[in-house]
Amino acid sequence: MKKRSVTLKGHRTSISLEPEFWSGLEAIAAKRRSSVQKLVEEIDLGRGNANLSSALRVFVLKQANA
Repeated sequence: MKKRSVTLKGHRTSISLEPEFWSGLEAIAAKRRSSVQKLVEEIDLGRGNANLSSALRVFVLKQANA
């Protein structure tokens, strides 16, 4: 597991994901010419009641299968 800190809604939070998922988020952000921070903010807004780490993993998997 790899832990990173991001700011969501003005608060710092730590997210633990496997390195492969961080790599996936970095690749998706680069393809969109964005940052991982912005991508995580976008996913956070649309996740509803889902756990953030789980929402990030599902997002990466869906993008890989798109």
